[in-house]
Amino acid sequence: MRIAVAVSDDEKFTEHFGRAQKFLIYEFDGEETEFLDRRESKKIPGEKHQWGKSLKVVDDCDVVICLQIGMTAKPGLKSAGKKIVEDEGPVEDVLIRFIKHEKFLKKPLNF
Repeated sequence: MRIAVAVSDDEKFTEHFGRAQKFLIYEFDGEETEFLDRRESKKIPGEKHQWGKSLKVVDDCDVVICLQIGMTAKPGLKSAGKKIVEDEGPVEDVLIRFIKHEKFLKKPLNF
């Protein structure tokens, strides 16, 4: 699964999806996570509703992790088949939480 993380300019923290100028791309194979790419999504300062620019940058990703996402962008990403995860914090911490959650969901139920 390919994961895009919307990041702040210094690439340390998650960022709002529509405002993010950068995305870090990772591949998760069910066990290990590998950094693949750093992508830019240039935005015009002051212009609203630029989420389409971000969507083009993460088009090949299955999951988008971001601080927040707008009311228009959220259904747009979902209709494009993207799983959206809103989380706040350092990129590494957010990615670890997501991976732990994915691994937990894959465990069989024991009754």
